[in-house]
Amino acid sequence: MAVLFGTDGVRGVANRELTPELAYTLGRCGAYVLLRECRAQRPRVLVGRDTRVSGQMLEAALTAGLTSMGADVVLLGILPTPGVAYLTRTWQADAGVMISASHNPIEDNGIKFFSGDGFKLPDEVEEEIEKVIFQAAPDGMLSLKSEDGLPRPVGKDVGRVEASSEALDAYVEFLKGTISTDLTGLKVVVDCGHGAAYQVSPRVLRELGAEVISLCDEPDGTRINVKCGSTNPEIVAAAVKEYKADLGIAHDGDADRVIAVDEQGRIVDGDYIMVICGLDLLEQGMLAANRIAVTVYSNLGVRAALQAAGGDVVVTPNGDRYVLEAMRQQGLNLGGEQSGHVIFLDHNTTGDGVLTALQLMKVMRKKGQPLSVLAEQLQKYPQVLRNVKVANKEAWEQNGRIKDAISAAEQQLGDQGRIFVRASGTEPLIRVMAEGPDHQLVEQVVAQVAEIIAAELGV
Repeated sequence: MAVLFGTDGVRGVANRELTPELAYTLGRCGAYVLLRECRAQRPRVLVGRDTRVSGQMLEAALTAGLTSMGADVVLLGILPTPGVAYLTRTWQADAGVMISASHNPIEDNGIKFFSGDGFKLPDEVEEEIEKVIFQAAPDGMLSLKSEDGLPRPVGKDVGRVEASSEALDAYVEFLKGTISTDLTGLKVVVDCGHGAAYQVSPRVLRELGAEVISLCDEPDGTRINVKCGSTNPEIVAAAVKEYKADLGIAHDGDADRVIAVDEQGRIVDGDYIMVICGLDLLEQGMLAANRIAVTVYSNLGVRAALQAAGGDVVVTPNGDRYVLEAMRQQGLNLGGEQSGHVIFLDHNTTGDGVLTALQLMKVMRKKGQPLSVLAEQLQKYPQVLRNVKVANKEAWEQNGRIKDAISAAEQQLGDQGRIFVRASGTEPLIRVMAEGPDHQLVEQVVAQVAEIIAAELGV
């Protein structure tokens, strides 16, 4: 059976892989699995999207699938992913859906579900939805016929659709309430990535008193993540220096991430942010279990910084879903990824780029220190990451030459370093990452392993 769900929902090139037919099917089968235990007479599902031009097409198809199962749909419009998660929980909806491909290119899009508590679906629930899909479409065409074996309410029992005019305001008020800090006098450059943050992030900061220079805030649907946003932080870095700002923040397409820039224009990624905020919480006795959850891609210096202050880290597989899983299992309240996807579980159920930026600014104000000084709390080991485009990302683990190259790299790095190789969950890439005290050696071993992968599996 094919696998539809990756590490962050179902993604693909919109209208080619992620088709309207598939969106409709996901709506129908997702509703069947998520809502069959629902006791409400008319289940309610919230649907949000980012600014991608394909978003409305997929929204219409998804909505048709949901309403065909008798679910009422509330369209939230353009809203960050964490906004959908927050409103699903606080508006007591039965489920939520976000249409976005996050930091991926314009032509991609994605669909991810939230359960009624605002959390992304666990693996077993996604697998159940996939099972229903392929039972209903045994030919693999993913376009359900009228007799698919699933319920088809008629008349007054068909689902209805309404557009919310309150979603954006409700989410903004929630964000403002997560800190009690006056940001007056703070000059901030915000790169919205032409994505879902284009209204929310500048507005929240201005209403909290900050002076805001807003960049890449045009939601025309064709420029999301293009040479801007969290994957291109050099744009906001240059603007910080030009405007002599106190800091810069850059969001990805659905604003569940943030990359910061200090007043000198230097990148402050998720590892720095977690150390700055984690050490502050630890100092206050508010860091749950005195630990934070990080992925295998987080720098070894993060653990060193936490341990030096009496804390520690929990290391998870790559992906925010695994960070969140560890946090919930071990009762932690802070965790995230180097990419800027940081989860403050005391406030929201998923990574939230705007919320994370606010927590960072709160520490800056509390300590009375510039971001560059706070960032010195993390001394990073040299780290190199290379993405290798491949024809088949599933084949690398069984390849003898690749396994031998990784073993050789591990021997070269010794006890002071590490190498990590994995397939991307959303793209046809193999990621090769290594770190250690000797930058030249790290570069060398990554290049060696990447070269072998490209020779064996490259396109």
